[in-house]
Amino acid sequence: MADMAKDLTAGTVGGVTQLFVGHPFDTIKVKLQSQPSPTPGQRPKYSSAMDALKQTVAAEGPRGLYKGMGAPLATVAVLNAVLFTARGQMEALLRSEPGAPLTVNQQMVAGAGAGVALAVLATPAELIKCRLQAQGSSAVTAAPKYSGPMDVAKHVLRSEGGVRGLFKGLVPTMTREVPGNATMFGVYEALKQYFAGGVDTSGLDRGSLMLAGGLAGGSYWISVYPLDVVKSVIQIDDYKNPKYSGLVDAFKQTLKAEGVAGLYKGFGPAMARSMPANAACFLAFEITKTSLG
Repeated sequence: MADMAKDLTAGTVGGVTQLFVGHPFDTIKVKLQSQPSPTPGQRPKYSSAMDALKQTVAAEGPRGLYKGMGAPLATVAVLNAVLFTARGQMEALLRSEPGAPLTVNQQMVAGAGAGVALAVLATPAELIKCRLQAQGSSAVTAAPKYSGPMDVAKHVLRSEGGVRGLFKGLVPTMTREVPGNATMFGVYEALKQYFAGGVDTSGLDRGSLMLAGGLAGGSYWISVYPLDVVKSVIQIDDYKNPKYSGLVDAFKQTLKAEGVAGLYKGFGPAMARSMPANAACFLAFEITKTSLG
């Protein structure tokens, strides 16, 4: 129970740190992912990540980059506590004896198990976040549909199938989180062991922990990014007149309409976010957990 409490606390601190550092990049990523394919001869609303950044700041000010942060901020304590606590419990199950270090493969298994638990809780928060971030992506003058996170939740509960509607996109979220977290925690452990020159990584300095965390976060997106695009387009899809029937259909339609490049819309901002955000998250987690004894 003591170890679980440490993971809960450290995961919360790490998650809040990650959110504040990375959310502006995430907003640009979702705007690029959610803009519709332009008709022949027409230019897309956002020609690049920098163009999306400039248009967002010009239209909404710097606060526009933090649109949709209310939902993940309200749930970040729970989500990251679940992620790191589930990972910690998986580690305990995989250890041959208390305190024994885990192999990289075992850390990947622990990360995959944590991803299952996270996906269930993350789906409603992701849906609300994406709906808010995607507002106005289809046209420059599009009026906002939602006034905030609670307005999105109320609309979905009232008009999109009740509680079930909040879990739209659960399957693609699960298919993203399980392999993504397996990869991230495996790479993180592999890099820590490489920097430490062995399995004992307790003496690593903060710079090494930040580098390992940043690269691990990058590996997450490299391994699952097309699934994140599919998740986003499904979660913002119209409820009454859906464009996609499911994960596979969304994947096929995106690939047919936009090619492989369509499955990597927003990849630049996602990678730009992953390095500093995950470096901050893992460092905050490690420092907090160590300070708790």
